[in-house]
Amino acid sequence: MKNLSVEDIAERSGLSILQVNRIEQNEEFPSLAPLIKIARVLGVRLGTFLDDQQELGPVICRKKTIEEAEGISFSNNAKTVHKNMSYYALSQDKSGRHMEPFLIDVQPAETTEFVLSSHEGEEFIFVMEGVIEINYGKDTYLLEAGDSIYYDSIVAHHVHVGNEYPAKILGVVYTPF
Repeated sequence: MKNLSVEDIAERSGLSILQVNRIEQNEEFPSLAPLIKIARVLGVRLGTFLDDQQELGPVICRKKTIEEAEGISFSNNAKTVHKNMSYYALSQDKSGRHMEPFLIDVQPAETTEFVLSSHEGEEFIFVMEGVIEINYGKDTYLLEAGDSIYYDSIVAHHVHVGNEYPAKILGVVYTPF
């Protein structure tokens, strides 16, 4: 609808042409950062890519719905196709939203060499189960069940399990529009 080529999107988003092509053709499972950058170029909210609907009033997401849902998987490293995070959208039917709340199952990564990413906005993470490690700029934070963190997403960051066991988090991503 915007009459933009893959090259235009790559140039405006700061992503490579190859990466945009791989995302568009469902050959790559990107982290949220590239999707947010593409959404900004296209002038749409992140939710547009995550089965956005048109409910103007409040949206209720029942536990049973989440338990039966198939999560959306993204890689924490946009250059690989490891699926170590499964996202379960909690607001997919809410139109006009600026926050994206997710329940996220985090599996141990196959590597300990993480590529940090950044994007506009803010993130809030509440650890429900397990241990989460967050690389944020030059700092590293270890969070256990019951702990939370709120940070500016423009600072390069990476979220992964803090040990060899899976974890579950509530994550809320806010992107200004």
